[in-house]
Amino acid sequence: MLSDTAVVGIDIGTSSSKGVLVSPDGAVLATAVRRHAVDRPAPGQVEIDGERCWAEAADILRELTRAGDHRIVAVGVSGMGPCVLVTDEHGRPLRPAILYGVDTRAGAQIARLTAELGGAERIRQRCGSALSTQSAGPKLAWLSEHEPAVFARARRFFQPSSWLGWRLTGAYYVDHHSASQCTPLYDAGARSWYRPWADLIAPDLELPPLCWPGEVVGTVTPAAAAQTGLPAGIPVIAGTVDAWSEAVSVGAHRVGDLMLMYGTTMFLINTVTAPLTAPTLWGTVGALPGTRNLAGGMATSGAITGWLAELFGTDDYPALLELAEASGPGAGGLLMLPYFAGERTPVADPDARGVIAGLTLSHTRGDLYRAALEATAYGVRHNVAAIEAAGGPVDRVVAVGGGTQGGLWTQIVSDVTGLEQAIPARTVGASLGAAFFAASAVEPVDIDEWNPIVATRKPRPELRDRYDRLYQHYLRLYPATTPVTHALAAYQQEAYQQEAYRHEVDRHGADRHGADRREAAAR
Repeated sequence: MLSDTAVVGIDIGTSSSKGVLVSPDGAVLATAVRRHAVDRPAPGQVEIDGERCWAEAADILRELTRAGDHRIVAVGVSGMGPCVLVTDEHGRPLRPAILYGVDTRAGAQIARLTAELGGAERIRQRCGSALSTQSAGPKLAWLSEHEPAVFARARRFFQPSSWLGWRLTGAYYVDHHSASQCTPLYDAGARSWYRPWADLIAPDLELPPLCWPGEVVGTVTPAAAAQTGLPAGIPVIAGTVDAWSEAVSVGAHRVGDLMLMYGTTMFLINTVTAPLTAPTLWGTVGALPGTRNLAGGMATSGAITGWLAELFGTDDYPALLELAEASGPGAGGLLMLPYFAGERTPVADPDARGVIAGLTLSHTRGDLYRAALEATAYGVRHNVAAIEAAGGPVDRVVAVGGGTQGGLWTQIVSDVTGLEQAIPARTVGASLGAAFFAASAVEPVDIDEWNPIVATRKPRPELRDRYDRLYQHYLRLYPATTPVTHALAAYQQEAYQQEAYRHEVDRHGADRHGADRREAAAR
């Protein structure tokens, strides 16, 4: 690319939308962020409005196109996933998108489909993963059962990345990696849709054509150019799920690499030589052609630190990190289970709940914040153990995401796991991976030159014994508290249903009262 050119990468995440303008040598010329909150209409339900995502993306793109005198030559996209955004035949959303594994509404559908399709092992052998809250298929089945009028009108479904691609180009598609998380609709061995199971769950949906994340899917339309400020006619690259885009952004796609994504949730992606599966992990097609992954994800990580900051009435995260560092290893004897939104891997329990054990009146904000950071580190160790037990080689760990800032969180994870972590020059995340794909579509680009490793976080051996003991307590705490937390999860759901029923009764009462008044006035 010429020196006056640039590419754009944009990502729709759980807590924000982000965009980057990047030069041919990988320098980030400008960034733009729009923070948002997801909707939680009921316990276990997490959604986001598709039109709001597009409006944020268009706003970000307008800001980036005005950032300096650069000729933009390509754009890449990514987004959280797997999600379920259903639309009519014209691509108009029929309801908000249902999010990935943090949305746990489809438990009954997971159980029913697992039985109908011959059991978890049969599904895992064909699709790479058993059905779980991460799977898109059961959420489509939930829509069919709970919102039949909506589902009857549904003709297409999108991921956040393909939704952006559709709005920019008018091309209906999904990338192979995202499709491999739409279990059980996709055959991971054949790398194609599996029609018998897709037709069973969603017979009226038009399954999108498949492509690889780095492929060009179309060009920016004149209408999209008017909305975004992008030049009409430039190529748009397919993109993929944000975590896989982040792995690409730091070069963590070689066999034996493990990417740790520090974000609202914690994600782990291990690149493997051949397809691997495990009962509570996700075997997927990789972001690059010919690659395979074994992956895991925690339902919360940064979400807990954000929750604590809100409770503490501050958004001064550097100050909270100072307090956590002062608390010291072990957080003053506090131990936390980070299952504040259920848990994905390796627990696979949507009814798990957060636990804070060991609290006394002497504990401080710093202790609680430190306990949250250590809890996610124990969760990482638990996932790494599951990956290694399944045969995944963990030879190199690369850290990425906003949680790498400041250094304390990554240091705690290294201390707890005993693993070194490579820290790249830029931890912008998925939007940088999307920009890399865009640049690669114009001319060959080396990610190691774009985003070199600049630091290494090493475990401190003097803390190993202490954290080994605490980790064993962590492993025991979940089964010891499960009967109580499951009962509380059921209580929460019952309380929500009762409250929803009262609101419905009140609403109908108000409607009847209004009708009576209108009838009296008419008389």
